[in-house]
Amino acid sequence: MINYNPKDWARFIITFNRADTVRKLLPALIGIGIYSFIVVYIIERMGLSDNVHLKNLSLMHTLLSFVISLLLVFRTNTAYDRWWEGRKLWGSLVNNSRNLALKLDQLLDDEHTQSRQFFQLMIANFPYVLKNHLRYHSPEKEFINSDIFGLSNLRLDEHVPQQIALAIFGKIHTLQKQGILIPEHLLLLNAEVQSLMDICGACERIKNTPIPFSYSSFIKKFIFVYCLTLPFGYVSNLHFLIIPLVVFVFYVLASLEIIAEEIENPFGMDANDLPLDSICRGIRQTVNQSFEHHELVPGMTTPKEVPQKGFSYDQ
Repeated sequence: MINYNPKDWARFIITFNRADTVRKLLPALIGIGIYSFIVVYIIERMGLSDNVHLKNLSLMHTLLSFVISLLLVFRTNTAYDRWWEGRKLWGSLVNNSRNLALKLDQLLDDEHTQSRQFFQLMIANFPYVLKNHLRYHSPEKEFINSDIFGLSNLRLDEHVPQQIALAIFGKIHTLQKQGILIPEHLLLLNAEVQSLMDICGACERIKNTPIPFSYSSFIKKFIFVYCLTLPFGYVSNLHFLIIPLVVFVFYVLASLEIIAEEIENPFGMDANDLPLDSICRGIRQTVNQSFEHHELVPGMTTPKEVPQKGFSYDQ
């Protein structure tokens, strides 16, 4: 995700970053400009610019402008709701991971080194595994093995986040059977452990349920037809000036649709998607800090703090 200062108007107006829709729409903008020029040129050469029927065609655009505005507002709001819900889910994952690490840090004595190492690594591994699961990537590069549980224990062709959550809950249950934890401790830890799969399922729901195909198809066709007919309705009044106007109208309408397409799945790697990599690093850092008053896990270094610019995504 792009870090930026929302008060820096000059940057927004002058510069074009990779998230700008101009880059994606440039071929279409050139095409719609050429099309508009051809239409206006033919109408002007044939002397049809004063045709009454062409002049009245602008009434259709006046009537439909309200409809297309409602459709695009609904489309954008729906996509942003999905983006914001995803952000809240990952914010909950940050808080629950911290709380789980804090509780286990206090419940497990220093002598249980192996168990402490397991929880320290697996709680921090879960966000990375979930991120890669949502992106259909392999978790191998970012997964850190513990002494009792490693990548070799995972079935990578199955649901990996569930296996990590199962390992965490299974270890807690084993410690309870051994008398290291008491039943009341399971009740204390249950909410955070259960939230791991609750958050995973909610993220999967967002990712696997895109906007209905017929709705998305209708909006695209509506925008396309609306812009293609603009030169016919306004050539009588604006003549060749209608060409840049059509290009601009198409840019505005199509940009809203492209932005909605990009943010309705907020777990990808587009410029406007959620900063899952920095969130995962933050979780790993704070989980390690929960155990920092104890000896660090051998062979493992605490991740360096990532400098934050603009907005903060720690919570």
